[in-house]
Amino acid sequence: MEITSAAEKFEGATAQEVLEWATYKFGSKVALASSFGAEDVVLIDMLAKLGRKARVFTIDTGRLNQETYNVMDAIREKYRIPIEVYFPKAEEVEGMVREHGLNLFYNSVDLRTLCCHVRKVEPLKRALSGLDAWITGLRREQASTRASIERVEIDYANGGLVKINPLTDWASQQVWAYIRDNNVPYNVLFDQGYASIGCAPCTRPIKPGENPRAGRWWWEKGAKECGLHWRFQV
Repeated sequence: MEITSAAEKFEGATAQEVLEWATYKFGSKVALASSFGAEDVVLIDMLAKLGRKARVFTIDTGRLNQETYNVMDAIREKYRIPIEVYFPKAEEVEGMVREHGLNLFYNSVDLRTLCCHVRKVEPLKRALSGLDAWITGLRREQASTRASIERVEIDYANGGLVKINPLTDWASQQVWAYIRDNNVPYNVLFDQGYASIGCAPCTRPIKPGENPRAGRWWWEKGAKECGLHWRFQV
């Protein structure tokens, strides 16, 4: 199978080689999904240096930090790229909040999952519509749920699209070294102890020695994913 052979071929390749292949292979049918975390801004810089004008989209949940909007604008200005912003459907947010309240996510895992679905997963489905592949900043080091991801894989949770993860084997130190060496704009919340940044009410800085995902939905135990990156249909 072509994707299997691509996964094997690129396991030892550089992130730039993976990006070059992805943009050549899929053209306008591939896009980078960016939450403007550290990995995502690295990939945007790499694409710019490769001269590849891949589409970049983001999901604005309506609960983001101001610092996230600031880096979004800084990236847009530095690289002169359009950023496609997808929002949750207003009527779905309104219905959810009327029934469960604004801070429903603190009350149960089911309600937090519902909020993530309405604010993130449903907009992602629209963003991916019409694409053949998407690029992410996922790394194996980030979480136990991501430990086995491959550079190129089939995204069964999203209809069999090709999912391309150029930074799978990068350590956090490599990401930050790249940002410093290339003067890439980044979210200043990382300077305040954040290791992973999502919605403002659901994210906090981590303590020394804590897992990088400990600051996401910190009141929950176990594996922590919002649903954007489940490897199989749920």
